[in-house]
Amino acid sequence: MTQAIKTESLKTQFSAEPSQGKLAPSGGSAIRAAKSVGACQIDHIVVVAQTLEQGVAWCEATLGITPQPGGDHPQFGTHNRIFKIATPNFPLAYFEIIAIKKIAAQAENKPANGQKNGQNKGKNEAQKSRWFDMDDSALQAAVAKEPRLVHFVANTDDIQAGRAALKAIGIDRGAAVEASRPTRKGRLEWKITVRDDGQRLFNGALPSLIQWGKSGAEEPLRLHPRNTLPRSGVSLQSVAVTSPTPEKLQAAYDAIGLTGVTMSAGDTNITVTLKTPKGLVELQSHGI
Repeated sequence: MTQAIKTESLKTQFSAEPSQGKLAPSGGSAIRAAKSVGACQIDHIVVVAQTLEQGVAWCEATLGITPQPGGDHPQFGTHNRIFKIATPNFPLAYFEIIAIKKIAAQAENKPANGQKNGQNKGKNEAQKSRWFDMDDSALQAAVAKEPRLVHFVANTDDIQAGRAALKAIGIDRGAAVEASRPTRKGRLEWKITVRDDGQRLFNGALPSLIQWGKSGAEEPLRLHPRNTLPRSGVSLQSVAVTSPTPEKLQAAYDAIGLTGVTMSAGDTNITVTLKTPKGLVELQSHGI
């Protein structure tokens, strides 16, 4: 089953069935989360491809555009292509197509300078496992067939508070790992939560947390991709999640103050709806 479904009636479907889910978070829990952690919103959508060449071809065929060059992530042995999908409802949103870099895949088990794997790990050295479950055999088998929607990342201005809020309800979102890459306008820096085992949790439906810029930066979002990428012709319309444990996942959303995601009970799935040159396109994770 393909994960991309084109539909011109999707807006009608969503507006006609408001009872299918509730906006997360809501009510008093949302207010408490906002006060303790701050607002948290969609930062970017993550699609994993077997190779970037496969990802670009999929993007052109499915969404009708060619993604922009991104960069390399030496810590994780990955690289990406990106494009802007921001709208008034999702003001920071962009789209990431990410793949394991072939050179990194070939060299990942070869320790350098006599060090054992995992020793002397610094800011720019490899993590134990790649982010977004990219070392998982089931995910790798799926993306060998076609690129797949697997995850989304949420922006926060206090990543440590977000980690603590999740830990308080028994969820280990992982360490806040520092990362960076060069751009034409300067060095882009960020912190992102990554578990030692690389797991996304909830089959990708619990977002990783990201905080952009150096600590104490006056303009932490100055080089955010939303502010440096050109308009792509693709815009994010909605993000919806179904889960067999919606109460637990909703509690996690409330804890970090996440807004802009609808939640309902069902088999694990992330549904992202995009307005594209090919019309409305719906991407689904199907629980991978």
